[in-house]
Amino acid sequence: MVNAEFFAQQFLGNSIQNYCIFAAILLFGLLFKRIFSRLLSRLMFRLFMRIQTGADPKIFIDLLMRPVEVLILFVVVYLAINQLDYPLQEVIFRRSTLVNSLPSVFEITLIEIIDNVFLFLFIVSSFWIFLRIIDFIAYVFEYKATFSESKTDSQMVPFIKELSKILTIVFAVFVILGAVFKLNVATIIAGLGIGGIAVALAAQDTLQNLLGSFTIFADKPFVVGDLVRIDKFEGTIEKVGFRSTLIRTLDKTLVVIPNKKMVDSPLENLSLRNLRRMKFNIGLKYETPVDTMKKISTEIQNFVNNHPATSPDTLVSFDSFGESSLNIQVLYFIEIVDYNEYMHIREDINYRIMQIVTENGAGFAFPSQTVYNEYIGTKAE
Repeated sequence: MVNAEFFAQQFLGNSIQNYCIFAAILLFGLLFKRIFSRLLSRLMFRLFMRIQTGADPKIFIDLLMRPVEVLILFVVVYLAINQLDYPLQEVIFRRSTLVNSLPSVFEITLIEIIDNVFLFLFIVSSFWIFLRIIDFIAYVFEYKATFSESKTDSQMVPFIKELSKILTIVFAVFVILGAVFKLNVATIIAGLGIGGIAVALAAQDTLQNLLGSFTIFADKPFVVGDLVRIDKFEGTIEKVGFRSTLIRTLDKTLVVIPNKKMVDSPLENLSLRNLRRMKFNIGLKYETPVDTMKKISTEIQNFVNNHPATSPDTLVSFDSFGESSLNIQVLYFIEIVDYNEYMHIREDINYRIMQIVTENGAGFAFPSQTVYNEYIGTKAE
């Protein structure tokens, strides 16, 4: 009887029993929220068993652990607060109004504010979970894209992922406006039709870049991993986003180019070419005999033609008389497109050309001048 009377005592409008229930719910939730969040994450993972082939379930659980914990925390705190009756029900705001759509006396209680705050937090944490689920689905498809021969899949997945997350965030905003702030979402959407014109004019460049991204995906002038040259930049495509494309240059710097420029500017897709053209001159000394020059030209042409990485249409010919050298032009095509392999093949051919020149007793010319002095003497008388 003593215990019952003790718990029935009132303090600030609530009994001690209510405060004990409040503390017990709060303590229980804080202690076990991590266990509950892991169990709930595993339960949600079962819904995605069909698309998780090859993916690690741990990744899904790690992605959802934090937002699920936050959601459980909000639920626990809300349930604990609901055990208290007073002074949460008292009016903290009252205003008379003459608007026909509202009552003559507009009142707001503390419990209504708390309900709206927690409703807002519930919606935010729930959509946070949806965003993490989108991340997981994108991860699965990115993993599957690694086994696909087409590079388009690797390019489309990040784009669709960003688009899905943006649409989810926009939908969450409308849900919050309707559920928390009690606004007419249909009226807001209708109003956007008028205001959308002003927004479109203000964000004209952004819209052009967005349309540029759709053009890139439709026409496919390049895909992620292609080596391209645009304007003064040459590098590998790393990512195609909503507004811009990321290019990793040969100097390993990251260049961000707006999609509008990627579509409107002349662009060379170097990965689509089937040959790499090499053209240069070999300058030999002027004292090199004609027969030696012919032999050097023939040996160079035979070597390059028989090289396994070149096409059999090499052209080596005596090109011109230079200011300080006899120029032999070498023109050939390398069939390897990869840049690193191309550089090694080019180096191998250059070394062999040097050997052919030296083995034939010739030498490479360098800029030089010959000065002739004529001595004119005088006869003594």
